[in-house]
Amino acid sequence: MSVEPTAAATATRAAPAGLFGGAGADFNMFLKLLTTQMQNQDPLDPMDTSQYTQQLVQYSQVEQSIQQTGLLRDLLGRMSANDMTEAAGLIGREAEFDSVIAGLGGGAPASWSWTLPRGAATLTGEVVDSGGRTVATTVLDPASTGGRYSWDGQLAGGGRAPEGAYQLKLSAKNAAGNSVPVTVRSVGTVDEVMQSGGELWLKLGGASLPLSDLVRVAAPPTA
Repeated sequence: MSVEPTAAATATRAAPAGLFGGAGADFNMFLKLLTTQMQNQDPLDPMDTSQYTQQLVQYSQVEQSIQQTGLLRDLLGRMSANDMTEAAGLIGREAEFDSVIAGLGGGAPASWSWTLPRGAATLTGEVVDSGGRTVATTVLDPASTGGRYSWDGQLAGGGRAPEGAYQLKLSAKNAAGNSVPVTVRSVGTVDEVMQSGGELWLKLGGASLPLSDLVRVAAPPTA
């Protein structure tokens, strides 16, 4: 269960064949074929003017396609930079995500919020690491129908868990022993903003979560 994104993607400029893929390759091939055709045509029986004009039109269409692709890439690059700048305003703010993954690290505990309907008689939880192992357990009060749970990394057998991403699994049951739905969301303070695969990610402690999972932003928590 890894939530760390891959290395942030970078935009680079290159020659048309490398930057624009198939369009650039077609463009270079077309030029080579057209030039060769003109150099080797029979002077006594030159290429028909209409055919030559048609090929020039094709040449122009390929060139326009490459120019449009370049403009689109530049536009997307500027949009990504603007999104990154705006998202940087989240650094230091408390953020809540539609995710059960929270980060432990940077001196901050892994934290989650939870809500459940009335009628639950018991509410128990497990903190699970990235390998699927239960590293901590807890019993919460179901009468409040909602609250916050933070785990400082203390292990039941002593010692502390390493920094990283952890999952909270909650199980609620009513008096008859039937399961009651419970909603879990992760909470943390944004440390860093990064981009990967065309998507923005926010780093919180030992975990990184996609900006698309963000559901709430609040003022920085007070000390």
